[in-house]
Amino acid sequence: MSEQYAYQPHRLLRKRVRDIASGIEGELMAVINENVSDTGIERWMELAYIRNASGREFTTAVDNVQPA
Repeated sequence: MSEQYAYQPHRLLRKRVRDIASGIEGELMAVINENVSDTGIERWMELAYIRNASGREFTTAVDNVQPA
């Protein structure tokens, strides 16, 4: 299993965004193409890392990110 991650450009980086799945708002810190598999079969997904008001970061699918 490969552990190589790749940062992706995104037009909303460092901007205020909302995760439409949870409704939580924060600043988009990074978008990373990441292996999310917990088995031996690789499964890659673009994840958005969002930092909320408390300073905690969480991830969501990049398709769930919209401007706040």
